[in-house]
Amino acid sequence: MGRHYYPAEYRRRITELAQAGRKLSDLAKEFKVPESTVQRWVKQARIDRREKPGLTTDEKAELARLRREVEELREEKEILKKFAAWSAQEANWNTKKRSGS
Repeated sequence: MGRHYYPAEYRRRITELAQAGRKLSDLAKEFKVPESTVQRWVKQARIDRREKPGLTTDEKAELARLRREVEELREEKEILKKFAAWSAQEANWNTKKRSGS
């Protein structure tokens, strides 16, 4: 079973209702969202408001972006290492070919 996407405004509205005192189980039933999902949204909203320790939504997004960038840089580094090795081998081969003529 795949993950569902809920728009940010939808999540924000549900977390506001929870903050106003609505029971999470009632919100889950009313909005047809798993209660565990509502709990996760409420917890993350508290973190984003700095009421609870943890990574904010923005920090999580930045971390994910940086991880993708690191992976891309690692791939580029591997390509450059292979090219450098090939280039050195090619230069060595051309030097031998010229000196033997």
